[in-house]
Amino acid sequence: MAKKLWDGRFSESTDKLVEAFTSSIDVDKRLYAYDVEGSIAHCRVLARAAVISQREAKVLVRGLEKIKKDIKQGHFEFSDSLEDIHMHIETRLAQVVGKTAEKLHTARSRNDQVALDIRMFLRDETRNIIRRLIELRQVILELAKRNIDTILPGYTHMQRAQPVLLSHHFMAYFEMLSRDAQRFKDSLKRIDVMPLGSAALAGTPYPIDRNYSAKLLGFSKVSENSIDAVSDRDFVIEFLSAASLCMVHLSRLSEELILWSSSEFGFIELPDAFATGSSIMPQKKNPDVPELVRGKSGKVFGNLMALLTLMKSLPLAYNRDMQEDKQPLFEAADILNSCLQIYTKMLPRLIIKKHAMYQATLSGYLNATDLADYLVSRGMSFRQAHSCAGRIVEYANSKGKEIHELSLKELQVHTTLIQDDIYTALTPEEVVNRRTSAGGTARKNVISAMAKARKKLSRERTAFLRAKEAVSMR
Repeated sequence: MAKKLWDGRFSESTDKLVEAFTSSIDVDKRLYAYDVEGSIAHCRVLARAAVISQREAKVLVRGLEKIKKDIKQGHFEFSDSLEDIHMHIETRLAQVVGKTAEKLHTARSRNDQVALDIRMFLRDETRNIIRRLIELRQVILELAKRNIDTILPGYTHMQRAQPVLLSHHFMAYFEMLSRDAQRFKDSLKRIDVMPLGSAALAGTPYPIDRNYSAKLLGFSKVSENSIDAVSDRDFVIEFLSAASLCMVHLSRLSEELILWSSSEFGFIELPDAFATGSSIMPQKKNPDVPELVRGKSGKVFGNLMALLTLMKSLPLAYNRDMQEDKQPLFEAADILNSCLQIYTKMLPRLIIKKHAMYQATLSGYLNATDLADYLVSRGMSFRQAHSCAGRIVEYANSKGKEIHELSLKELQVHTTLIQDDIYTALTPEEVVNRRTSAGGTARKNVISAMAKARKKLSRERTAFLRAKEAVSMR
């Protein structure tokens, strides 16, 4: 059994069942690179404060770098007896450099150490997600550009409502994902806080320079309160909240892709490389990718609720309950990253069935509102026009016809305000292009929206690259 780094107080060995029960190494070994990086920075801070010598710091840094390399190459043995990644690295360090390793933990605790590791991990993951959101929105923007003249029914209550441009529909998702990117970008402000030096909860008496620690580790600021620093997981919950909202948006897109690819709609076809077949029905082409994205959203939501429930009644400061924060965080980050990646690769290859979409706009009285608007333009009040258009719909329905299939004589039975130009006014193209109010589906509006979106993405990409460069220079 490995010697515990904290066993001086105890008179008997830890029960094997307790070792297994309290171990988190199967989860937190993922943090090894951040733990080593944090420990290397801590060595340098200790040396700068003359808590350890420069020679000792160099020995420790070399040992830590060797351990990082060993873990990366798979030449490292993990055991429940050492609980977590911190104890594994420190124990192995003693084997590599000897007694000097015993000085590494001066002026810190596993409490501020794990808080540091999680923040460094989440900082990188958040930046990855922001980059992936830029890439996915670029794909959506290209889809919109390719389909600027494609018209399909817009829906409310899952009933055909009014014709819209497919580009306009895609740009709605662009807006959702832009809000997601903004949320993740904003959350970085709360993630980018350096907790090291808070120790267990009260700080440390050693003269360490926490701002120097922050500089070495690329943090923009240092935590203000040592108790809060080790017990704060707000930044994890905020990340999971942003991830949940992003998964809501991806799930809504998934639902539409599933519906649109069905025989009942027939609006799109998924590429073969992103669909599967049936083990019994040869004709099937199943939308498994969208279905799995839709299904995985529930896991992310559940992970958010797990963290909220975990933290809701914990007294200050650190409690071992908080060991359970990492698995939900890691899973949510992995799910969101994979969903963003697969949609970025799949969406450009969607087969858009433009004719089927257009044909669907010609039935279901999608131009009824425009009939009412036409009557308003000829002096009728909207409420009267709405009622008149409703009667015409009822009449057309009784005849098994659409509004634009009625003769002028049939239309004029209801009001003589209707003239020959009604048939042009009721075409899907006219219905769409009349929606010129800001944010509407008119073609010129959508072209303008895409131009703004393109500039927005360019600015975001430039800002992202500059931020990445600034971090690497810290």
